[in-house]
Amino acid sequence: MPGWLRQAAGGLPRPFWFLWTGTLINKLGAFAVVYLAIYLTSELHFSQTRAGLVLGAYGAGGALGTLTGGVLADRWGRRPTLLTAQFGAAALMLALGFGRGFWQLALGAFLLGVFAEAARPAFQAMMIDVVPAKDRLRAFALNYWAVNLGYAFAAILAGFAAQADYLLLFAIDAGTTAVTAVTTLVFLRESRPVLAPPAGLAPGRPAGLGAVFRDRVFLGFVGLNLLVVLVLMQHMSTLPITMTADGLSPATYGWVVAVNGIMIVAGQLFVPRLLAGRQRSRVLAVAALLIGAGFGLCAFAGTAWMFAGTVVIWTLGEMIQSPSNSALVAELSPAELRGRYQGMSSLSWSVATALAPIVGGFVQEHLGDAALWLACAGLGVVAAAGQLASGPARERRAAALRAVAASAAVVPRTRPVVAREKVREVA
Repeated sequence: MPGWLRQAAGGLPRPFWFLWTGTLINKLGAFAVVYLAIYLTSELHFSQTRAGLVLGAYGAGGALGTLTGGVLADRWGRRPTLLTAQFGAAALMLALGFGRGFWQLALGAFLLGVFAEAARPAFQAMMIDVVPAKDRLRAFALNYWAVNLGYAFAAILAGFAAQADYLLLFAIDAGTTAVTAVTTLVFLRESRPVLAPPAGLAPGRPAGLGAVFRDRVFLGFVGLNLLVVLVLMQHMSTLPITMTADGLSPATYGWVVAVNGIMIVAGQLFVPRLLAGRQRSRVLAVAALLIGAGFGLCAFAGTAWMFAGTVVIWTLGEMIQSPSNSALVAELSPAELRGRYQGMSSLSWSVATALAPIVGGFVQEHLGDAALWLACAGLGVVAAAGQLASGPARERRAAALRAVAASAAVVPRTRPVVAREKVREVA
């Protein structure tokens, strides 16, 4: 066991552990968005469609926030972007708890999505900056483990807090977000790399967001991830509505969903060793199939234990999908555009967060639960086929970017020069 722990967590740089600690603190209080669907339908008596629109507003704000956060992380810096996003999200989370009207809640959710999701690309870019390439799969697995360690406790505690007073959900969430921001302020320094051009290349105007939109290999990968996340996000929107309609309480939903976090906490640190040396396209295809199958089986579930069984299946897919996906995004991101590429990757999560409750809520309300969950299974099959078909092109692109990185050297931050021409050539 000591040897396994050293292999899983040893040798990672100190800034990574501050990022990891901030993640854990934040997720221990991540109550509000998870329970927002139940809060809107049970406490405020919104229809399923209106609740879906409010949740969709959060996702739409997140879509804007991820792109903005990615650009700011490259231009302004990782640290100031994180601080602005985290402090802003804390204030907006608390304000959302006092909202009551539909338009007030929709606007509050939109603004919260902008600030909360703007932190994601800056955080991911900083992690790539401070962790060597050989250790990134381990680092992403450890960070994902921290996310779910916090989430496992938060899902259970939030169920009881919601029964006492829903405002507690928003207040605790805001408090832990503020503590995360203070951790960033006190312990983390700017990590944005500045690169010298390879021999014979002159510096030029920095590539912008358009370079990411022209990268068809990367955009194809993002599109496949969007399909998978569209299915995964049903656990925050339509799944609690389905379980409530079956007569299950918010506390029951809490412990059923906590199975996801408990499994990841128990097994996530074994995943890097399990995946070592395996073809990433096959790993991601298997993950998509498991996620689709898990949600598809919700069509036949009716009790808490049956729903818990479906969570077990899609969690297995999530456990191998998340670190593999994050590590591959890191390899496909040119060094000077890491923030922008992370922003585009996060956009797939934000767009899915926006679409999942709207589309899922519409299908659930007008076609029924069975149609919704079987459609999720179908999306999993489509995503798996896409991963297998596009895998070779991604690996070629990753190899080309590694060659570019090997020809560039990091220089002091007083020399704002980057390997731009090579980045354009690869993109």
